[in-house]
Amino acid sequence: MNLLDNCFQIGKYSIEILSFFSDNFRYVWWAGEMRNFVRQVKMLVILGGTLFLSGCKFDVIHPAGYIARQQLILIIVCVAVMLCVVIPVMVSVVFLAIKYRASNTTEEYLPDWGHSNKIEAFMWGIPIVIVMVLGTLTAYYTYKLEPENPLPVEVVGEGKPLQVDVVALDWKWLFIYPEYNVASINEIYAPKGRQVLLQLTSESSVNAFWVPKLGTVLYAMPQMNSKLHLVADEQGTFKGSSANYSGDGFAGMRFQWHSVSLQDFDNWISKARANGQILDRASYRQLSIAPRMGDVAAKEKDAEVRYFAPVEKRLYYRIVNRCVDENTVCNEDLMKRAAAQTLWGALCSVFDPDAI
Repeated sequence: MNLLDNCFQIGKYSIEILSFFSDNFRYVWWAGEMRNFVRQVKMLVILGGTLFLSGCKFDVIHPAGYIARQQLILIIVCVAVMLCVVIPVMVSVVFLAIKYRASNTTEEYLPDWGHSNKIEAFMWGIPIVIVMVLGTLTAYYTYKLEPENPLPVEVVGEGKPLQVDVVALDWKWLFIYPEYNVASINEIYAPKGRQVLLQLTSESSVNAFWVPKLGTVLYAMPQMNSKLHLVADEQGTFKGSSANYSGDGFAGMRFQWHSVSLQDFDNWISKARANGQILDRASYRQLSIAPRMGDVAAKEKDAEVRYFAPVEKRLYYRIVNRCVDENTVCNEDLMKRAAAQTLWGALCSVFDPDAI
């Protein structure tokens, strides 16, 4: 009963508050007090506007790539559709509070009224239609912007994508360029307009790769190989980070995506080859060691940009399959052996029919 009493009291006070505002609305307007109200609103707007002076950029609404631009369209359309419900409801609340306030004795009074088919159809029909529209839009864009699918030819052309193998470490990002045999820490370079195929995995904790101006957040998980296609259609430097809380050094997992000309990209590759250290299984294992909690110096070092060249072949494959260390059997081989011991494995294999 205490809960019911509390709910009753809350409802009672809410009605009294609405009645108070509705009773005094015209008085406030007629007495000129509305000027004070407008002045207060202006102050709130000015104070709220100072938030925009913080220097933060809303990268999501300033896309620099095809995927991010399509996602912005979806966001705008969905917000507009949802406002079709929000705005009428807000207007109706104000209208009904004024029209049916306690002091209004001129309006029609219907104490026995309790149902209207038209109102029921409106209240249920419009939300159902909006949910159907939102569901259709979401499904369409979900399939259209599937991260694993290559981007449309009319957007990126028929050229070969630039492959970058991405490894989320504690607490930094490792980017391997198998085509050029180089790697970098916390820095990506890619030619403007060229499609980039990112293969994502993680050494330990689950992270999420995100460049807001290019679009699509995709998880990087241990023993998984996720694929993401992106393209930047303008030159610039774009901020990237981990979008998933993953531990003590999560806040420092930031990187820069440089969209440059083809000449600048070639120069960067040459720079990485000239200044890089060898990246093999032993050096990778050193990179993958997480700094101790509270070790500020180690975290600052993780944030530094570093280069590696050459890179041991199939290193990314070994990272995904958990066989970086010597005398460790790769997960793929373990699954082949397990499949061979089953009836299904005797019939076929998802890896190589000749291996079983």
